[in-house]
Amino acid sequence: MDLFEHRAGKHRSGKPLAERMRPRSLDDLIGQSHIAERGTLIRNAIEKDALFSMILWGPPGCGKTTLANIIANETRSYFVQISAVLSGVKEIRAVIDDAKKQKNLFSKRTILFVDEIHRFNKSQQDAFLHHVESGLITLIGATTENPSFEVIPALMSRCRVITLKALSSEDMKMVLLRALQDEENGLGGEKISFSDDALMCLVKLADGDVRAALNSLEMVAFQVKAERAAEADSSSGDIVVDLPSIETILEKKVLLYDKAGEEHYNLISALHKSLRDSDPDGAAYWLLRMLSSGEDPFYIARRMVRFATEDVGVADPNALSVSLNAMEAYRFLGFPEGELALVEAALYLATAPKSNAVYATYNRIKDVIRETGSLPVPFHIRNAPTRLMKEMGYGENYQYAHDFKDGVVAQEHLPDTLQGKRFYLPTDRGYEKLVKQRLEGWLQLKKKRKTE
Repeated sequence: MDLFEHRAGKHRSGKPLAERMRPRSLDDLIGQSHIAERGTLIRNAIEKDALFSMILWGPPGCGKTTLANIIANETRSYFVQISAVLSGVKEIRAVIDDAKKQKNLFSKRTILFVDEIHRFNKSQQDAFLHHVESGLITLIGATTENPSFEVIPALMSRCRVITLKALSSEDMKMVLLRALQDEENGLGGEKISFSDDALMCLVKLADGDVRAALNSLEMVAFQVKAERAAEADSSSGDIVVDLPSIETILEKKVLLYDKAGEEHYNLISALHKSLRDSDPDGAAYWLLRMLSSGEDPFYIARRMVRFATEDVGVADPNALSVSLNAMEAYRFLGFPEGELALVEAALYLATAPKSNAVYATYNRIKDVIRETGSLPVPFHIRNAPTRLMKEMGYGENYQYAHDFKDGVVAQEHLPDTLQGKRFYLPTDRGYEKLVKQRLEGWLQLKKKRKTE
């Protein structure tokens, strides 16, 4: 029996396990409790059949398409699904024409689900605007990219952004166990089980992507059963898949950790704290421990890039470049040559002067924005490209810095209610010491010019 016959088996549809196990209702949805729990906005909208246009934003395999299908199953609307990768304005117009027929002939509202909506260009996204505004279609877009940058503002203003999260390790494990136990759509009738280490291995490799985890589960189950069938003295007993079997089949060495993934987080914590405490020996050791255990090198590289901004910052601005260059060097060289570039970056970060002023600045400003909302831009630093804007006072009394001695002007750049507030407070370490001296000098100069 070949792979295709096996996969069809009693599931004559031939659909992959990930598709067969897709939840059909919110009660079946694992994870995303901020959406699925009773009393939440989305659940209320589905139960009352009062859907609104929305953009589902989240990482791959977190349940965006699943949520759209649940909406299709549990509402009375006409549901249409297209992919922005395969569709264009022609297909959009066809959907609109169909929606008009559904409304006129059957008094049905149309829900249009657009997968990877960020792939549509501006003109293609523009084609939705009037019909979303008029209520002819309820748009549900799905994207892995930040919609603030990938979806046009006019469409964003007509949709609510719903953020989905990557599933936790425990939720991922629950999904896999359900697939192993489900006799109708899953592998429940295959007489196969997985050890706890083996399941957590699949969870880690999937990195929050449910589809990837289920695909790996199905592939491993097929391979193990095929090997058992090929054995001359194979028994008819249940098959138990262990961690070594996973590593052999997937050709990937995986970190050994407990069901909570504690060892994985212990190792990255040890690396991060060694870097922060300026210990190059500890940093290099823990980095190589992780690499030797089969950790994804790009996961480590991403953490070092983050460290360069969070714990070094302006104290050594070159730290960010070194970290990014190390990641690109590994991408170019691969294993094992590229590992040396990661070690070099770790040594550089460990021996660099430290400052968390960038991170602290970020948090202070985010807190203020949450408290004060969208404060208006002061008129004197607004752009005035039109005559009307100039007449309204846009750009009036703006002082051009290069017209002043030392290139320093005594004018405010924060909203009126925040004037005089300081967010960035540099330290006395590394290059940031020079920045601090420069800012203090400018501050004194500005005070002097205000009194002149």
